[in-house]
Amino acid sequence: MNRELYRYNFDSKVPIQDVEESLLLAVLAAESLHGRSLVRLDASFCLDSKKRSCVVDAVLSPEVVNNVLDQFAAVFAKKGGRKKQQRNKNRYPLPNAAFLYRLAQLIVSFFV
Repeated sequence: MNRELYRYNFDSKVPIQDVEESLLLAVLAAESLHGRSLVRLDASFCLDSKKRSCVVDAVLSPEVVNNVLDQFAAVFAKKGGRKKQQRNKNRYPLPNAAFLYRLAQLIVSFFV
């Protein structure tokens, strides 16, 4: 099993608040399609305003994350940010023990 990480880097001209709003709208759209619990289990998100980057982690299934990324790209493009972003996709092997540990972390964070 591979772990897929998607990193977006944004130009300094892009307001980071627009990026955050676009990401939240994309997650909301994905939750309406797949359900909130499935999105929470299958994806994790991190926005770093200082580094001007956003990382999306496909934890279990890339299907939900791909949907979030498609929605994010569509919403962000509507705000005029299409040429001001760079997307990188990386695949990392995820050992079974690490996978189970990450899954346990997500389940605990869901109930806390």
